[in-house]
Amino acid sequence: MKCRIIQVFNCVCKSVTPAKPGDLIPVTLYIKEMSIREMNMTQVSRHVLDIPLDAEGTLVSRPNRFLAIVDIATPLGSKCEKVHVHDPGRLTDLLYPGNKLLLKKASGKKRKTEWDLIAGKAGDDFVLTHSGYHRQISMWVLENKIIESLANTEKILPEQVFGESRLDYLLEEAGRRTWIEVKGCTLAENGRAMFPDAPTTRGRRHVEELIKAVQAGDKAMMMVLVFRQEAQCFTAHENIDPDFAAAFNHALKEGVQVQPLVFTFRADGDGGHIYYYGKLPLCQ
Repeated sequence: MKCRIIQVFNCVCKSVTPAKPGDLIPVTLYIKEMSIREMNMTQVSRHVLDIPLDAEGTLVSRPNRFLAIVDIATPLGSKCEKVHVHDPGRLTDLLYPGNKLLLKKASGKKRKTEWDLIAGKAGDDFVLTHSGYHRQISMWVLENKIIESLANTEKILPEQVFGESRLDYLLEEAGRRTWIEVKGCTLAENGRAMFPDAPTTRGRRHVEELIKAVQAGDKAMMMVLVFRQEAQCFTAHENIDPDFAAAFNHALKEGVQVQPLVFTFRADGDGGHIYYYGKLPLCQ
């Protein structure tokens, strides 16, 4: 067997002869502390979206759920800048004083801030916190046929009304309809990705509409965009919102599909980049 010497997670290449990076050598590959899921996700990692980045800073405070006060370290070195938070969640493990943030410059006549929050630091990674990109990411999923059961979709109709709600997508295939609601998940604890991270009456109502769609003879799915690469499974956060969790469990019993998908955010000199990593199972 021959391979180029690379570093992949905690892999170790052993050789009987010295070699330098780039050489082709016979090797025995020893893999340590990597789960089967991690190996599978590494193999399917795919580029999804690029997001411009203009500054890095640290959080000072969050006066309300849509506003953060940030000290910008680079490139401006300015203090107490107002930054728009495009996510109604609590984000308590990402937005706390002193944590590193990535920002994008924004403009508009009706804006009260000149910056958008893009991502917050979590461990060694950054996590996307701007829900305004969920439409582009979920559309990429549909157009690239990531979910096998939706691969034969003939028409994608965004923002369609069902009952008393506007759901994210209506898909049509050979006369069959599938209603889809997209949720973004930024919270993970002990390997469990969880939604929501704050009580959400609107989110529960969306789930209830998906149940009604199935009962009316259509198909329905909750597509969950999980932005925590370390997650091993997904579940509803019963401690945060027991009513949502109850609706979620009811939806599963009624036949609503739930498809969690893992994405990661990488930042470099060219900006921020979203990559698709793979599917997650539901927590048991």
